[in-house]
Amino acid sequence: MAARAQLMFKKITRLKATMSKTIDYFLVPQSPWTYFGHARLVHMAAQAGATVRIKPMDLGKIFPLTGGLPVGQRSAQRQAYRLIELKRFADHLNMPLHLHPQFFPVAGDDAARLLIAVNQHDGADAAMRLCGAVLAAVWAQERNIADPLVLAELLTEQHLDTARLSQAASASVQSIYETNTDEALQLGVFGAPAYVCDGELFWGQDRLEFLQRRLQAA
Repeated sequence: MAARAQLMFKKITRLKATMSKTIDYFLVPQSPWTYFGHARLVHMAAQAGATVRIKPMDLGKIFPLTGGLPVGQRSAQRQAYRLIELKRFADHLNMPLHLHPQFFPVAGDDAARLLIAVNQHDGADAAMRLCGAVLAAVWAQERNIADPLVLAELLTEQHLDTARLSQAASASVQSIYETNTDEALQLGVFGAPAYVCDGELFWGQDRLEFLQRRLQAA
């Protein structure tokens, strides 16, 4: 019995050793649900000693292939319930939120590419920090993240070089943006935010508890 128990322990130890603590974080920088989950993801990853790989993606390409619709094209019932849920989560998480921000809907492509450029030149921590600032800009501060001047202000506020704006327009950044989107589709991602750990998909900030369990198991 002792030998069998020891063998089982070794198998479990090897299994745990193969389980990754890397989170692929697929997002769009104008999503309120990404806004609700962002700070919690940062805290959770730090607690678990996990690495977060930030992967801005293009929902404009993902939605048509996965059955998703922009907010304005959804049924009246879905739009109304969305507002109820936004208010619920804002109250539950004690986070500032404008239900009808001045600049929403808003194109998020430029901000997404900027996050990629910052990740390239300044690292993941800086990109995650800027991501939080961009999300708050939309939902807490009512700023227009499609405006290059606003993006420059956000860079300055995060003590990042405004040269990242021109770098965000590079072919290499666009290539990463497209690769992130293709990868998201291959992994079964259909909305934002989505977190992937060892190939397991967790969709939505309200699934972060399950992601936390997954990290604890690792």
